[in-house]
Amino acid sequence: MRELRAAVLLAAGTLGGCTHLFFQPTRHIHSDPAELGYRYEAIKFESLDGTPLTGMFFPPDGEPRATVVHFHGNGQNMTSHYPYAAWLAREGYNVFVFDYRGYGASGGRATLDGVVTDGKAALAHALKLPGASPEKIIVMGQSLGGAVAVASVGESGFKPLALILEGTFHSYRGVGAAVLRERWLTWPFSWIPQLGVNGRHSPADNIGKVDCPTVFIHSEKDPTVPYSQGRKLFKSAPEPKFFWNTPSGHIDAFGAHGEKFRPLLLDFLSGLTLSPLPPPR
Repeated sequence: MRELRAAVLLAAGTLGGCTHLFFQPTRHIHSDPAELGYRYEAIKFESLDGTPLTGMFFPPDGEPRATVVHFHGNGQNMTSHYPYAAWLAREGYNVFVFDYRGYGASGGRATLDGVVTDGKAALAHALKLPGASPEKIIVMGQSLGGAVAVASVGESGFKPLALILEGTFHSYRGVGAAVLRERWLTWPFSWIPQLGVNGRHSPADNIGKVDCPTVFIHSEKDPTVPYSQGRKLFKSAPEPKFFWNTPSGHIDAFGAHGEKFRPLLLDFLSGLTLSPLPPPR
């Protein structure tokens, strides 16, 4: 969730409609998946209000074991975030990553209401992908993307096979206050997010509506989203739920710590999809 800290500090001085400051999109291409050896297809679809959106579809070899929908974090766009999920295509899964409005080549301007609308549209579009099954949709959200994913699932009544949340917070107001409390200079102002940050679509309001096994991933040393926020969200969630601690970093489980956490996720998903993993390539 790049630049979240700076965004919240800025919000502390504005006191009005600050939630849009959580979004830090870019429009240019950061990385081409083909250069990393991924086979993919560019996807164009519409949000529920007609806003044009873009995505990338990474198909597996053969029939998919399930379909993973990836909700990325608040900074840059999907061309910098896809490696966190695209590796699952090589393990037999459909992988669908997408950009919210205002990000990359998607139209419009990022707003909280808008990106949640986009998340709901992405879940609906995932069902149209080759080999996709309504019973086998896995939702994966990282950082701010986890918050958007929880709102999209909870508010739409969508039932995934599983929900994977990494580095996600309990509420927009709560994470704003927690970040401000981390520095003695800003601690006296930690009450300001209660007034200046919009509370709509917070994970706290929707996590109880999630009806599937949920994995929470967080590091006690997370420099961006306080660990306490991740634990609070976990405690608010219904069973079945699981919590994985990563050694360090923010959303590094499938990147810097992938040697441990990629196999762990594959084992977890294999137990849900009830079919053996394909041989390694």
